[in-house]
Amino acid sequence: MDIGADEFEQSLPLLQELVLGADFVGKALGFQAVSWDPPGRQACGLDIEFTGLRSNLSGPQQISLFDLPSEWYLKTRQSVQQFTICQIGLSVFSSIEGESNKYVAHSCNFFLFPTTFGILDSEFSFQASSVQFLNQYGFDYNKFLKNGIPYMNEEQEKKIRHNILTGNWRVRSSLDKDQIKVVIDEVTRWLDLAEEGDWMTLPGITGFQAFEVQLVLRKALPNIWTVLRDQGVIVKKVSKQHRWYLENTSCDRESCWKEKILLSARGFSVFFQMLVKAQKPLVGHNMMMDLLHLHEKFFRPLPESYEDFKLNIHNLFPILIDTKNVTKDVWKELSFPRVSNLSEVYEVLNSDLNPTKDSGPVIIHASKCEKYVETKYPHEAAYDAFLCGSVLLKVAHLLLWRVHGAVPIPEPSFPLYLDVLAPYVNQVNLIRAGVPKINFSGPDHPSIRPPTLILRVRRWPEVSEQQIYREFQNLCKFDVRRLTRSQFLLLTNKFKDARSILKEYRCHPTLQVSLYRYWRHSPDVTCLLEVCGVVIAWALMAFLLGRPRP
Repeated sequence: MDIGADEFEQSLPLLQELVLGADFVGKALGFQAVSWDPPGRQACGLDIEFTGLRSNLSGPQQISLFDLPSEWYLKTRQSVQQFTICQIGLSVFSSIEGESNKYVAHSCNFFLFPTTFGILDSEFSFQASSVQFLNQYGFDYNKFLKNGIPYMNEEQEKKIRHNILTGNWRVRSSLDKDQIKVVIDEVTRWLDLAEEGDWMTLPGITGFQAFEVQLVLRKALPNIWTVLRDQGVIVKKVSKQHRWYLENTSCDRESCWKEKILLSARGFSVFFQMLVKAQKPLVGHNMMMDLLHLHEKFFRPLPESYEDFKLNIHNLFPILIDTKNVTKDVWKELSFPRVSNLSEVYEVLNSDLNPTKDSGPVIIHASKCEKYVETKYPHEAAYDAFLCGSVLLKVAHLLLWRVHGAVPIPEPSFPLYLDVLAPYVNQVNLIRAGVPKINFSGPDHPSIRPPTLILRVRRWPEVSEQQIYREFQNLCKFDVRRLTRSQFLLLTNKFKDARSILKEYRCHPTLQVSLYRYWRHSPDVTCLLEVCGVVIAWALMAFLLGRPRP
Protein backbone atom coordinates (compact mmCIF):
# COMPACT_ATOMS: atom_id res chain seq x y z
CA MET A 1 0.00 0.00 0.00
CA ASP A 2 1.45 3.37 -1.06
CA ILE A 3 0.75 6.38 1.16
CA GLY A 4 1.36 9.99 0.14
CA ALA A 5 0.35 13.31 1.65
CA ASP A 6 -3.27 12.97 0.46
CA GLU A 7 -3.80 9.66 2.26
CA PHE A 8 -1.55 10.08 5.30
CA GLU A 9 -3.82 11.82 7.83
CA GLN A 10 -6.65 9.37 7.17
CA SER A 11 -4.22 6.46 7.71
CA LEU A 12 -2.81 7.68 11.05
CA PRO A 13 -5.38 6.01 13.36
CA LEU A 14 -4.80 2.60 11.75
CA LEU A 15 -1.02 3.06 11.83
CA GLN A 16 -1.15 4.02 15.49
CA GLU A 17 -3.21 0.93 16.30
CA LEU A 18 -0.73 -1.32 14.47
CA VAL A 19 2.38 0.19 16.08
CA LEU A 20 1.03 0.23 19.63
CA GLY A 21 0.27 -3.48 19.32
CA ALA A 22 3.60 -4.34 17.72
CA ASP A 23 6.22 -6.75 19.06
CA PHE A 24 8.96 -4.98 17.11
CA VAL A 25 9.43 -2.41 14.34
CA GLY A 26 11.57 -3.70 11.48
CA LYS A 27 14.41 -1.53 10.20
CA ALA A 28 18.18 -1.66 10.26
CA LEU A 29 18.81 -1.67 13.99
CA GLY A 30 19.81 -3.95 16.92
CA PHE A 31 18.74 -5.25 20.39
CA GLN A 32 19.97 -4.52 23.89
CA ALA A 33 20.81 -7.39 26.27
CA VAL A 34 18.06 -6.64 28.74
CA SER A 35 15.13 -8.49 30.21
CA TRP A 36 12.11 -7.44 28.17
CA ASP A 37 8.51 -8.53 28.24
CA PRO A 38 6.90 -7.63 24.89
CA PRO A 39 3.67 -5.66 25.44
CA GLY A 40 2.00 -6.71 22.20
CA ARG A 41 1.70 -9.54 19.73
CA GLN A 42 2.95 -7.73 16.66
CA ALA A 43 6.23 -6.73 15.01
CA CYS A 44 7.22 -4.07 12.46
CA GLY A 45 9.91 -3.81 9.80
CA LEU A 46 11.28 -0.50 8.54
CA ASP A 47 13.43 0.42 5.54
CA ILE A 48 14.46 3.82 4.15
CA GLU A 49 15.46 5.06 0.69
CA PHE A 50 17.50 8.28 0.26
CA THR A 51 18.24 10.86 -2.44
CA GLY A 52 21.92 10.07 -1.91
CA LEU A 53 24.13 7.97 0.35
CA ARG A 54 27.50 9.62 0.73
CA SER A 55 29.09 12.86 -0.46
CA ASN A 56 31.99 12.52 -2.89
CA LEU A 57 34.54 13.67 -0.36
CA SER A 58 38.21 13.29 -1.17
CA GLY A 59 41.42 12.77 0.75
CA PRO A 60 41.18 12.63 4.53
CA GLN A 61 37.41 13.26 4.42
CA GLN A 62 36.73 9.87 2.83
CA ILE A 63 35.67 7.14 5.24
CA SER A 64 38.26 4.41 5.68
CA LEU A 65 39.22 1.41 7.79
CA PHE A 66 41.53 3.72 9.73
CA ASP A 67 38.55 5.65 11.15
CA LEU A 68 37.57 5.36 14.78
CA PRO A 69 33.75 5.26 15.20
CA SER A 70 33.78 8.93 16.23
CA GLU A 71 35.75 9.87 13.09
CA TRP A 72 33.46 7.79 10.88
CA TYR A 73 30.45 9.51 12.44
CA LEU A 74 31.73 13.05 11.82
CA LYS A 75 32.50 12.27 8.17
CA THR A 76 29.15 10.58 7.53
CA ARG A 77 27.26 13.34 9.36
CA GLN A 78 28.04 15.72 6.49
CA SER A 79 26.39 13.39 3.96
CA VAL A 80 23.29 12.92 6.09
CA GLN A 81 22.86 16.70 6.31
CA GLN A 82 23.19 16.99 2.53
CA PHE A 83 20.68 14.33 1.41
CA THR A 84 17.10 13.58 2.42
CA ILE A 85 14.66 10.70 2.80
CA CYS A 86 12.40 10.03 -0.18
CA GLN A 87 10.62 6.83 0.98
CA ILE A 88 10.10 4.91 4.22
CA GLY A 89 8.73 1.39 4.25
CA LEU A 90 6.92 -0.12 7.22
CA SER A 91 5.90 -3.75 7.60
CA VAL A 92 3.95 -4.68 10.73
CA PHE A 93 4.02 -8.35 11.70
CA SER A 94 1.10 -9.61 13.77
CA SER A 95 0.92 -13.07 15.29
CA ILE A 96 -2.33 -14.79 14.32
CA GLU A 97 -4.54 -15.68 17.25
CA GLY A 98 -4.91 -19.41 17.80
CA GLU A 99 -2.23 -20.42 15.26
CA SER A 100 1.23 -21.44 16.39
CA ASN A 101 4.13 -19.37 15.00
CA LYS A 102 2.11 -17.79 12.19
CA TYR A 103 2.27 -14.09 11.31
CA VAL A 104 0.48 -11.70 8.96
CA ALA A 105 2.45 -8.76 7.51
CA HIS A 106 0.89 -5.34 6.84
CA SER A 107 3.28 -3.40 4.56
CA CYS A 108 3.12 0.32 3.65
CA ASN A 109 5.24 2.71 1.56
CA PHE A 110 5.42 6.31 2.75
CA PHE A 111 6.60 8.91 0.22
CA LEU A 112 8.19 11.84 2.07
CA PHE A 113 9.09 15.39 1.11
CA PRO A 114 10.49 18.08 3.46
CA THR A 115 7.97 20.55 4.87
CA THR A 116 7.88 23.90 3.05
CA PHE A 117 5.93 26.36 5.16
CA GLY A 118 6.56 29.97 6.17
CA ILE A 119 10.27 30.41 6.90
CA LEU A 120 10.90 26.66 6.61
CA ASP A 121 12.40 25.83 3.22
CA SER A 122 14.86 22.93 3.31
CA GLU A 123 17.69 22.34 0.85
CA PHE A 124 18.86 18.89 -0.19
CA SER A 125 20.87 17.22 -2.94
CA PHE A 126 20.40 14.35 -5.37
CA GLN A 127 23.22 11.93 -6.07
CA ALA A 128 23.14 10.75 -9.68
CA SER A 129 24.02 7.15 -8.84
CA SER A 130 21.25 6.96 -6.22
CA VAL A 131 18.68 8.38 -8.65
CA GLN A 132 19.70 5.85 -11.31
CA PHE A 133 19.61 3.03 -8.77
CA LEU A 134 16.07 3.82 -7.56
CA ASN A 135 14.87 4.52 -11.09
CA GLN A 136 16.13 1.08 -12.13
CA TYR A 137 13.78 -0.44 -9.56
CA GLY A 138 10.76 1.65 -10.56
CA PHE A 139 10.77 4.33 -7.88
CA ASP A 140 7.89 6.83 -8.35
CA TYR A 141 9.64 10.21 -8.32
CA ASN A 142 6.40 12.00 -9.21
CA LYS A 143 4.77 10.81 -5.99
CA PHE A 144 7.86 11.77 -4.00
CA LEU A 145 8.00 15.30 -5.43
CA LYS A 146 4.29 16.05 -5.85
CA ASN A 147 2.61 14.13 -3.05
CA GLY A 148 5.32 13.51 -0.48
CA ILE A 149 4.29 13.58 3.18
CA PRO A 150 5.84 16.61 4.94
CA TYR A 151 8.07 16.22 7.99
CA MET A 152 10.28 18.27 10.29
CA ASN A 153 12.51 17.80 13.32
CA GLU A 154 11.91 19.20 16.80
CA GLU A 155 13.96 22.37 16.30
CA GLN A 156 12.11 23.21 13.09
CA GLU A 157 8.81 22.53 14.84
CA LYS A 158 9.64 24.96 17.65
CA LYS A 159 10.34 27.76 15.16
CA ILE A 160 7.20 27.09 13.13
CA ARG A 161 5.03 26.75 16.25
CA HIS A 162 6.24 30.08 17.60
CA ASN A 163 5.71 31.85 14.27
CA ILE A 164 2.24 30.39 13.70
CA LEU A 165 0.89 30.97 17.20
CA THR A 166 2.24 34.54 17.38
CA GLY A 167 1.13 35.39 13.84
CA ASN A 168 4.74 36.17 12.92
CA TRP A 169 4.97 34.10 9.75
CA ARG A 170 5.15 34.74 6.01
CA VAL A 171 4.46 32.88 2.78
CA ARG A 172 7.59 31.47 1.28
CA SER A 173 7.57 28.05 -0.33
CA SER A 174 4.51 25.82 0.07
CA LEU A 175 2.43 28.19 -2.03
CA ASP A 176 4.70 30.97 -3.21
CA LYS A 177 3.79 34.61 -3.28
CA ASP A 178 2.72 34.64 -6.92
CA GLN A 179 0.26 31.80 -6.35
CA ILE A 180 -1.13 33.48 -3.23
CA LYS A 181 -1.54 36.72 -5.19
CA VAL A 182 -3.54 34.85 -7.84
CA VAL A 183 -5.85 33.43 -5.16
CA ILE A 184 -6.37 36.85 -3.51
CA ASP A 185 -7.07 38.50 -6.90
CA GLU A 186 -9.61 35.80 -7.76
CA VAL A 187 -11.42 36.19 -4.43
CA THR A 188 -11.28 40.01 -4.64
CA ARG A 189 -12.90 40.02 -8.12
CA TRP A 190 -15.59 37.66 -6.85
CA LEU A 191 -16.24 39.87 -3.79
CA ASP A 192 -16.96 42.90 -6.00
CA LEU A 193 -19.94 41.08 -7.53
CA ALA A 194 -20.98 38.86 -4.59
CA GLU A 195 -23.64 39.61 -2.05
CA GLU A 196 -23.49 38.90 1.65
CA GLY A 197 -24.03 35.17 2.21
CA ASP A 198 -22.68 34.14 -1.22
CA TRP A 199 -19.82 31.64 -1.32
CA MET A 200 -17.21 30.32 -3.75
CA THR A 201 -14.88 27.30 -3.82
CA LEU A 202 -11.12 27.27 -4.31
CA PRO A 203 -10.56 23.71 -5.55
CA GLY A 204 -7.37 21.66 -5.51
CA ILE A 205 -5.94 23.14 -2.30
CA THR A 206 -5.41 20.46 0.34
CA GLY A 207 -3.34 19.63 3.41
CA PHE A 208 -1.67 22.31 5.48
CA GLN A 209 -1.41 24.53 2.35
CA ALA A 210 -5.17 24.96 2.65
CA PHE A 211 -4.73 26.36 6.14
CA GLU A 212 -2.03 28.68 4.86
CA VAL A 213 -4.37 30.03 2.17
CA GLN A 214 -7.05 30.66 4.78
CA LEU A 215 -4.60 32.53 7.00
CA VAL A 216 -3.66 34.82 4.11
CA LEU A 217 -7.24 35.43 2.96
CA ARG A 218 -8.59 36.15 6.45
CA LYS A 219 -5.75 38.57 7.10
CA ALA A 220 -6.10 40.36 3.75
CA LEU A 221 -9.91 40.53 3.46
CA PRO A 222 -11.96 41.59 6.52
CA ASN A 223 -15.37 40.78 4.97
CA ILE A 224 -14.91 37.06 4.25
CA TRP A 225 -14.90 33.82 6.22
CA THR A 226 -13.25 30.58 5.13
CA VAL A 227 -14.01 26.91 5.77
CA LEU A 228 -12.08 23.83 4.68
CA ARG A 229 -14.19 21.12 3.02
CA ASP A 230 -13.47 18.00 0.98
CA GLN A 231 -13.91 19.87 -2.29
CA GLY A 232 -11.46 22.62 -1.27
CA VAL A 233 -11.45 25.95 0.57
CA ILE A 234 -14.90 27.57 0.80
CA VAL A 235 -14.90 31.40 0.88
CA LYS A 236 -18.05 33.12 2.15
CA LYS A 237 -18.86 36.85 2.04
CA VAL A 238 -19.93 38.10 5.48
CA SER A 239 -20.43 41.43 7.24
CA LYS A 240 -17.72 42.73 9.54
CA GLN A 241 -20.03 42.18 12.52
CA HIS A 242 -20.64 38.55 11.51
CA ARG A 243 -16.90 38.11 10.95
CA TRP A 244 -16.21 39.31 14.50
CA TYR A 245 -18.84 36.90 15.83
CA LEU A 246 -17.33 33.95 13.93
CA GLU A 247 -13.81 34.77 15.09
CA ASN A 248 -14.89 34.70 18.72
CA THR A 249 -17.45 31.90 18.80
CA SER A 250 -16.75 29.49 15.95
CA CYS A 251 -15.13 26.13 16.70
CA ASP A 252 -13.19 26.83 13.51
CA ARG A 253 -11.71 30.05 14.86
CA GLU A 254 -8.12 30.93 14.04
CA SER A 255 -6.61 29.93 17.39
CA CYS A 256 -8.00 26.38 16.94
CA TRP A 257 -6.84 25.64 13.45
CA LYS A 258 -3.42 27.16 13.86
CA GLU A 259 -2.77 23.98 15.84
CA LYS A 260 -4.20 22.00 12.91
CA ILE A 261 -1.76 23.77 10.59
CA LEU A 262 1.12 22.70 12.78
CA LEU A 263 -0.20 19.14 12.95
CA SER A 264 -0.44 18.94 9.15
CA ALA A 265 2.96 20.55 8.63
CA ARG A 266 4.57 18.03 11.01
CA GLY A 267 3.25 15.21 8.82
CA PHE A 268 5.29 12.03 9.18
CA SER A 269 6.97 13.42 12.29
CA VAL A 270 3.70 12.72 14.11
CA PHE A 271 4.04 9.03 13.24
CA PHE A 272 7.72 9.07 14.22
CA GLN A 273 6.72 10.26 17.68
CA MET A 274 4.26 7.35 17.86
CA LEU A 275 7.13 4.95 17.17
CA VAL A 276 9.26 6.59 19.86
CA LYS A 277 6.52 6.54 22.49
CA ALA A 278 5.66 2.92 21.71
CA GLN A 279 9.25 1.95 22.70
CA LYS A 280 9.14 -1.15 20.50
CA PRO A 281 12.24 -3.00 19.30
CA LEU A 282 13.41 -1.46 16.04
CA VAL A 283 14.73 -3.92 13.47
CA GLY A 284 16.63 -3.30 10.24
CA HIS A 285 19.38 -4.53 7.97
CA ASN A 286 22.60 -2.48 7.81
CA MET A 287 20.69 0.26 9.55
CA MET A 288 23.35 2.75 10.60
CA MET A 289 22.50 5.27 7.85
CA ASP A 290 18.81 4.85 8.71
CA LEU A 291 19.48 5.82 12.33
CA LEU A 292 21.49 8.87 11.32
CA HIS A 293 18.68 10.11 9.06
CA LEU A 294 15.97 9.39 11.65
CA HIS A 295 17.85 11.52 14.16
CA GLU A 296 18.54 14.37 11.71
CA LYS A 297 15.16 14.52 9.98
CA PHE A 298 12.67 13.76 12.77
CA PHE A 299 14.39 14.36 16.12
CA ARG A 300 17.15 16.97 16.14
CA PRO A 301 20.09 17.98 13.93
CA LEU A 302 22.91 15.50 14.42
CA PRO A 303 25.16 16.63 17.28
CA GLU A 304 28.89 17.11 16.82
CA SER A 305 29.54 14.62 19.61
CA TYR A 306 29.47 10.95 18.63
CA GLU A 307 28.67 9.95 22.21
CA ASP A 308 25.70 12.35 22.30
CA PHE A 309 24.39 10.75 19.11
CA LYS A 310 24.63 7.26 20.62
CA LEU A 311 22.86 8.39 23.79
CA ASN A 312 20.06 10.12 21.85
CA ILE A 313 19.39 7.07 19.68
CA HIS A 314 19.39 4.78 22.71
CA ASN A 315 16.84 7.02 24.44
CA LEU A 316 14.65 7.11 21.32
CA PHE A 317 14.88 3.36 20.58
CA PRO A 318 16.13 1.39 23.61
CA ILE A 319 16.04 -1.91 21.72
CA LEU A 320 17.70 -2.19 18.29
CA ILE A 321 18.35 -5.28 16.16
CA ASP A 322 20.51 -5.24 13.04
CA THR A 323 19.86 -8.42 11.08
CA LYS A 324 23.15 -7.87 9.25
CA ASN A 325 25.04 -8.71 12.44
CA VAL A 326 22.87 -11.74 13.20
CA THR A 327 23.14 -13.23 9.72
CA LYS A 328 26.94 -12.73 9.57
CA ASP A 329 27.40 -15.08 12.52
CA VAL A 330 24.87 -17.63 11.26
CA TRP A 331 26.41 -17.65 7.77
CA LYS A 332 29.87 -18.39 9.16
CA GLU A 333 28.71 -21.21 11.37
CA LEU A 334 26.47 -22.98 8.85
CA SER A 335 28.63 -22.32 5.77
CA PHE A 336 25.77 -20.82 3.80
CA PRO A 337 26.66 -19.46 0.33
CA ARG A 338 27.96 -15.92 0.20
CA VAL A 339 25.27 -13.23 -0.10
CA SER A 340 25.55 -9.53 -0.93
CA ASN A 341 22.16 -8.08 -0.04
CA LEU A 342 18.97 -8.56 1.98
CA SER A 343 17.06 -10.26 -0.85
CA GLU A 344 19.73 -12.96 -1.16
CA VAL A 345 19.69 -13.53 2.62
CA TYR A 346 15.92 -14.01 2.43
CA GLU A 347 16.24 -16.45 -0.49
CA VAL A 348 18.79 -18.63 1.34
CA LEU A 349 16.63 -18.77 4.48
CA ASN A 350 13.67 -19.87 2.32
CA SER A 351 15.69 -22.56 0.52
CA ASP A 352 16.49 -26.16 1.38
CA LEU A 353 19.87 -24.97 2.68
CA ASN A 354 18.07 -23.82 5.82
CA PRO A 355 17.66 -26.86 8.10
CA THR A 356 14.64 -25.21 9.79
CA LYS A 357 12.86 -24.21 6.58
CA ASP A 358 9.83 -26.47 7.20
CA SER A 359 9.55 -25.85 10.95
CA GLY A 360 10.12 -22.08 10.94
CA PRO A 361 7.58 -19.26 11.21
CA VAL A 362 4.86 -19.00 8.56
CA ILE A 363 4.40 -15.45 7.22
CA ILE A 364 1.52 -14.29 5.01
CA HIS A 365 0.66 -10.89 3.54
CA ALA A 366 -2.36 -8.82 4.57
CA SER A 367 -5.13 -8.35 2.02
CA LYS A 368 -4.01 -4.87 0.84
CA CYS A 369 -0.39 -6.00 0.47
CA GLU A 370 -0.90 -8.99 -1.78
CA LYS A 371 1.21 -7.56 -4.61
CA TYR A 372 4.23 -8.93 -2.72
CA VAL A 373 2.87 -12.50 -2.73
CA GLU A 374 3.99 -13.46 -6.24
CA THR A 375 6.18 -10.55 -7.34
CA LYS A 376 9.48 -9.31 -5.93
CA TYR A 377 9.97 -5.55 -5.53
CA PRO A 378 13.63 -5.17 -4.47
CA HIS A 379 14.52 -1.77 -3.04
CA GLU A 380 10.91 -0.73 -2.70
CA ALA A 381 10.98 0.34 0.93
CA ALA A 382 7.90 -1.59 2.14
CA TYR A 383 9.06 -4.78 0.39
CA ASP A 384 12.53 -4.48 1.93
CA ALA A 385 10.89 -3.82 5.30
CA PHE A 386 8.91 -7.04 4.87
CA LEU A 387 12.12 -8.93 3.98
CA CYS A 388 13.84 -7.47 7.04
CA GLY A 389 11.11 -8.58 9.45
CA SER A 390 10.90 -12.00 7.81
CA VAL A 391 14.68 -12.51 8.02
CA LEU A 392 14.58 -11.61 11.71
CA LEU A 393 11.92 -14.24 12.47
CA LYS A 394 13.56 -16.95 10.36
CA VAL A 395 17.07 -16.34 11.72
CA ALA A 396 15.74 -16.25 15.28
CA HIS A 397 14.12 -19.64 14.69
CA LEU A 398 17.40 -20.96 13.30
CA LEU A 399 19.25 -19.72 16.39
CA LEU A 400 16.64 -21.35 18.62
CA TRP A 401 17.16 -24.65 16.80
CA ARG A 402 20.94 -24.33 17.19
CA VAL A 403 20.68 -23.64 20.95
CA HIS A 404 18.48 -26.68 21.64
CA GLY A 405 20.35 -29.10 19.38
CA ALA A 406 18.94 -32.61 19.78
CA VAL A 407 16.53 -31.46 22.51
CA PRO A 408 12.98 -30.82 21.19
CA ILE A 409 12.36 -27.13 20.55
CA PRO A 410 9.63 -25.61 22.74
CA GLU A 411 6.67 -24.06 20.95
CA PRO A 412 8.18 -21.00 19.20
CA SER A 413 6.97 -17.54 20.17
CA PHE A 414 8.26 -14.03 19.67
CA PRO A 415 9.41 -13.64 23.33
CA LEU A 416 11.37 -16.89 22.91
CA TYR A 417 12.97 -15.53 19.75
CA LEU A 418 14.01 -12.37 21.64
CA ASP A 419 15.85 -14.49 24.21
CA VAL A 420 18.13 -16.09 21.60
CA LEU A 421 18.70 -12.71 19.91
CA ALA A 422 19.90 -11.09 23.16
CA PRO A 423 23.65 -11.15 22.24
CA TYR A 424 22.87 -8.99 19.18
CA VAL A 425 20.90 -6.30 20.97
CA ASN A 426 22.01 -2.75 20.10
CA GLN A 427 24.92 -3.97 17.99
CA VAL A 428 24.63 -2.06 14.70
CA ASN A 429 26.78 -2.98 11.73
CA LEU A 430 29.29 -0.36 10.60
CA ILE A 431 30.49 -0.34 7.01
CA ARG A 432 34.12 0.59 6.37
CA ALA A 433 35.50 1.72 9.71
CA GLY A 434 38.06 0.70 12.31
CA VAL A 435 35.47 -1.42 14.15
CA PRO A 436 32.83 -3.71 12.59
CA LYS A 437 29.89 -2.54 14.71
CA ILE A 438 28.68 0.12 17.12
CA ASN A 439 27.28 -0.67 20.56
CA PHE A 440 24.43 1.73 21.35
CA SER A 441 24.03 0.55 24.95
CA GLY A 442 27.66 0.86 26.08
CA PRO A 443 31.29 1.23 25.01
CA ASP A 444 32.13 0.10 21.49
CA HIS A 445 33.89 -3.23 21.13
CA PRO A 446 37.60 -3.25 20.20
CA SER A 447 38.57 -3.86 16.60
CA ILE A 448 38.80 -7.41 15.28
CA ARG A 449 40.14 -6.30 11.91
CA PRO A 450 43.36 -7.74 10.43
CA PRO A 451 46.56 -6.09 11.71
CA THR A 452 47.86 -2.87 10.21
CA LEU A 453 50.68 -3.31 7.69
CA ILE A 454 53.51 -0.86 6.93
CA LEU A 455 54.86 -0.36 3.42
CA ARG A 456 58.38 0.98 2.82
CA VAL A 457 58.87 2.45 -0.65
CA ARG A 458 62.30 2.56 -2.28
CA ARG A 459 63.36 4.22 -5.53
CA TRP A 460 59.91 5.71 -6.17
CA PRO A 461 60.07 9.45 -5.34
CA GLU A 462 56.90 11.51 -4.78
CA VAL A 463 54.66 8.42 -4.75
CA SER A 464 51.06 9.14 -3.68
CA GLU A 465 48.43 7.20 -1.73
CA GLN A 466 46.41 6.73 -4.94
CA GLN A 467 49.40 5.21 -6.73
CA ILE A 468 49.98 2.79 -3.87
CA TYR A 469 46.29 1.82 -3.93
CA ARG A 470 46.41 1.11 -7.67
CA GLU A 471 49.59 -0.92 -7.23
CA PHE A 472 47.78 -3.43 -4.99
CA GLN A 473 44.22 -3.31 -6.31
CA ASN A 474 44.59 -6.23 -8.73
CA LEU A 475 45.68 -8.50 -5.88
CA CYS A 476 43.41 -7.14 -3.13
CA LYS A 477 41.97 -3.86 -1.86
CA PHE A 478 43.61 -1.88 0.92
CA ASP A 479 42.93 1.47 2.50
CA VAL A 480 46.15 3.50 2.31
CA ARG A 481 47.36 6.26 4.62
CA ARG A 482 50.71 8.04 4.38
CA LEU A 483 52.90 7.71 7.48
CA THR A 484 56.11 9.40 6.31
CA ARG A 485 57.50 10.46 2.94
CA SER A 486 58.45 6.88 2.05
CA GLN A 487 56.20 4.87 4.39
CA PHE A 488 52.48 4.05 4.13
CA LEU A 489 50.03 2.21 6.37
CA LEU A 490 47.82 -0.46 4.78
CA LEU A 491 44.52 -1.79 6.17
CA THR A 492 42.09 -4.40 4.88
CA ASN A 493 39.06 -6.09 6.40
CA LYS A 494 40.08 -9.54 5.15
CA PHE A 495 42.75 -11.60 6.94
CA LYS A 496 43.52 -13.59 3.79
CA ASP A 497 44.40 -10.37 1.93
CA ALA A 498 46.77 -9.31 4.69
CA ARG A 499 48.50 -12.70 4.62
CA SER A 500 48.73 -12.63 0.83
CA ILE A 501 50.37 -9.20 0.72
CA LEU A 502 52.83 -10.09 3.47
CA LYS A 503 53.86 -13.18 1.53
CA GLU A 504 54.17 -11.49 -1.85
CA TYR A 505 55.87 -8.24 -0.80
CA ARG A 506 57.93 -9.07 2.28
CA CYS A 507 61.17 -9.14 0.22
CA HIS A 508 60.10 -6.99 -2.71
CA PRO A 509 62.96 -4.76 -3.96
CA THR A 510 60.82 -1.60 -4.20
CA LEU A 511 57.75 -2.19 -2.02
CA GLN A 512 58.51 -3.95 1.26
CA VAL A 513 55.53 -4.86 3.47
CA SER A 514 55.71 -5.93 7.12
CA LEU A 515 53.55 -5.81 10.25
CA TYR A 516 53.21 -2.35 11.76
CA ARG A 517 54.47 -1.97 15.34
CA TYR A 518 53.63 1.33 17.00
CA TRP A 519 56.68 1.56 19.24
CA ARG A 520 58.96 0.70 16.35
CA HIS A 521 57.43 2.55 13.41
CA SER A 522 55.50 5.53 14.76
CA PRO A 523 57.14 8.88 13.79
CA ASP A 524 56.08 10.30 17.16
CA VAL A 525 57.88 7.55 19.03
CA THR A 526 60.92 7.86 16.75
CA CYS A 527 61.03 11.61 17.34
CA LEU A 528 60.68 11.15 21.09
CA LEU A 529 63.51 8.61 21.16
CA GLU A 530 65.72 10.92 19.11
CA VAL A 531 65.05 13.84 21.46
CA CYS A 532 65.70 11.63 24.48
CA GLY A 533 68.97 10.46 22.85
CA VAL A 534 70.12 14.04 22.29
CA VAL A 535 69.22 15.04 25.85
CA ILE A 536 71.04 12.04 27.31
CA ALA A 537 74.08 12.72 25.13
CA TRP A 538 74.27 16.35 26.24
CA ALA A 539 73.72 15.37 29.86
CA LEU A 540 76.49 12.81 29.66
CA MET A 541 78.82 15.32 27.98
CA ALA A 542 78.05 17.94 30.62
CA PHE A 543 78.70 15.41 33.34
CA LEU A 544 82.06 14.40 31.86
CA LEU A 545 83.19 17.97 31.22
CA GLY A 546 82.10 19.11 34.63
CA ARG A 547 84.01 16.48 36.57
CA PRO A 548 86.95 17.93 38.59
CA ARG A 549 90.36 16.95 37.33
CA PRO A 550 92.60 14.92 39.66
